[in-house]
Amino acid sequence: MEIAKNIVLVLYVIVCLGLIILATIQNKEKSGASGTITGSSTNNFYEQNKGRTKEGKLKRWTIIFGILFVVLAIILGILYIV
Repeated sequence: MEIAKNIVLVLYVIVCLGLIILATIQNKEKSGASGTITGSSTNNFYEQNKGRTKEGKLKRWTIIFGILFVVLAIILGILYIV
């Protein structure tokens, strides 16, 4: 059981560092909530293919790493209780 704790802990640290790096290299959303209220999003080619750009891929990987962070935190909590 100790080996499993160590493996999950190492994975957790790697995911934490990856999440920190991904969050810091992202660009800040310029429109934010005010863009949603005023309806500034346009239906152009860039908006339709936003997920294929570098920013879209960074956002997707940040979400994946965030989910991994939560799952590994729960697993670590369970492993350290047992």
